Amino acid sequence: MKAALRQQALVARVQGGDDAALTRNLTAALAPHRGKVLAGYWPMRGEADPHPAMAIHDGPVCLPVVIGPAQPLEFRAWDGRLEPGRFGTSHPPADSPVLRPEVLIVPLAGFDRAGHRLGYGGGFYDRTLAQLRAGAPVVAIGLAYAVQEIRAIPAEPTDQPLDLIVTDGGVILPQPEKSHCASLGTNLQP
Repeated sequence: MKAALRQQALVARVQGGDDAALTRNLTAALAPHRGKVLAGYWPMRGEADPHPAMAIHDGPVCLPVVIGPAQPLEFRAWDGRLEPGRFGTSHPPADSPVLRPEVLIVPLAGFDRAGHRLGYGGGFYDRTLAQLRAGAPVVAIGLAYAVQEIRAIPAEPTDQPLDLIVTDGGVILPQPEKSHCASLGTNLQP
């Protein structure tokens, strides 16, 4: 089911959106995180572009590096230099310092309003967020065009939720899913 939803979201992403609004909204979402280590990404395959907001971030900026299959991402300081990486990615060279991000801009194939995301199916960001969150608080900000919204994405136990979702249509604060009982109005309290 996730594969079909992913394909639907990627087809919608081709439509793109308002890049100026996306940058304004991301810049506003990052403003409270001045001075913190920010991880962005180098966009590929039509992903929403975080670079304009990353360029004005007041603090260290890093980019992810795919180390290998089924491994968490590594983050290297970004000084403008890039080299080709695995799976069509681009990242800073090996001589760049490794940083621990406090705020991550996460690329999305699709998202829902509960804070679930669809990536490309490799689980890199889920593993990475789980590892980072085990050590200290980390803010995960999903970045996508509004047309990539999906009504509901099935969540798995290993999926890491987004703290915020930024689109060209605005900033979305995920709302926890209501349980089936709550949606039916059932009161489970004694």
